[in-house]
Amino acid sequence: MNSVQVHALLLLLWLAASMQSAVAGVSIESWETTRGSRVLFVESRALPMLDVSIEFPAGSARDSATVSGIANLALRVMRMGSVASGDVPALSEDEISLGLADVGAQLTSSFDVDRAGYALRTLSGERERMRAIDILTAVVQRPAFSPEIVAREKARVIAGLREAQINPGTVASRAYARLVYGDHPYGLHASGEIDTLESIEPVQLLDFHRRHYGAQGAVVSIIGDLSREQAREIAERLTSGLPAGADLSPIPSVAPLQQARQREIRHDAAQAHVLLGAPGMRRADPDYFALWVGNYILGGGGFNSRLTVEVREKRGLTYSVYSAFAPYQREGPFTIGLQTRKDQADEAIRVVRATLADFVRDGPTQSELAGAKQHILGSFALRIDSNRKILAYLATIGFYRLPLDYLDQFPRRVSALTLEEIHAAFRRHVDPSRMATVVVGDFPP
Repeated sequence: MNSVQVHALLLLLWLAASMQSAVAGVSIESWETTRGSRVLFVESRALPMLDVSIEFPAGSARDSATVSGIANLALRVMRMGSVASGDVPALSEDEISLGLADVGAQLTSSFDVDRAGYALRTLSGERERMRAIDILTAVVQRPAFSPEIVAREKARVIAGLREAQINPGTVASRAYARLVYGDHPYGLHASGEIDTLESIEPVQLLDFHRRHYGAQGAVVSIIGDLSREQAREIAERLTSGLPAGADLSPIPSVAPLQQARQREIRHDAAQAHVLLGAPGMRRADPDYFALWVGNYILGGGGFNSRLTVEVREKRGLTYSVYSAFAPYQREGPFTIGLQTRKDQADEAIRVVRATLADFVRDGPTQSELAGAKQHILGSFALRIDSNRKILAYLATIGFYRLPLDYLDQFPRRVSALTLEEIHAAFRRHVDPSRMATVVVGDFPP
């Protein structure tokens, strides 16, 4: 089977997988490799496909102010060449790309403040599976970080940062992160800063890989057409040659805001870009479900959310407004965002603050909660209707040490929520009087 035929088959299989419904619970098996990496596995024989991810505690929170951007750059360059090891030859950037194309495999990266890693999708036949796993193994265990490629990728990231400096949305998000988190690592920009990126050398990337891509911090997630024993062999292969040590030091705690903060940034954007928020919740927070469902009612439920009704429908101050929690190992941000005409910015912010204050003070109504539960529970099957979506859940469950029956708990926990639980959770986690506000727009001097 040539590469064109393989790609055509993969497309047909993907279409078939995307139409499958999750009609039964997901049975997750878990164990540790001989090197101490955590493995989560789901056997799925419906299609001859395999999805694998491997993630590490190597997100942007592992940067520092002096080397901001090193975590993102390391992940970016890892897949662009590997060094030899024993009888295993080195792979160039082209050899990695062509090797994946030859078996119709797809390799993608994932990156946030906590995690960094790769996900692989391939056919489950032995030839395709083994070749794809060999390449992924080379990428995560033996990255070359060649000076030429490092210099090239640094230049590309820096060019992107320079272009982003004129984007009002990027300007707002960067200023917002700093206002919410100050000097905490969560306040660092994921892609880094131009001056620190320019000084990063290949030896620093090698050291970052040695410290943060160790076996003990790795989480391997596997779903597809293979047995537990085959999954075990893949996990051992992916982790056996990882660096021996790993920096598993905890991310510093996040301090709550002690008072309201506001920053206005002049920009010739056609509209004002507004972000409001504060540190919110951890991924393993006991209030996770209450806050998640409550936020759906407040601003995460699209046109039915309370913020949309108050800001858009009743007053026409914006086309869209949203609120969201981004939970991480530490308290990720609770954010409200909108865009509006510059002459309406003050009024829009006033309405948003009043709506939030009312919600925190009084909580949702019974009809709002019933509607949220109906939508969330009715659409739950769509969250796990493909192997790729389940793989993402496996990675999250493994990295944040969530219960293996998390996907079974999800609908039960949502269904059981009460008005009192949501109200109490918001009062514990959201203080409308201590929010950071960033407005980027064309203001009078």
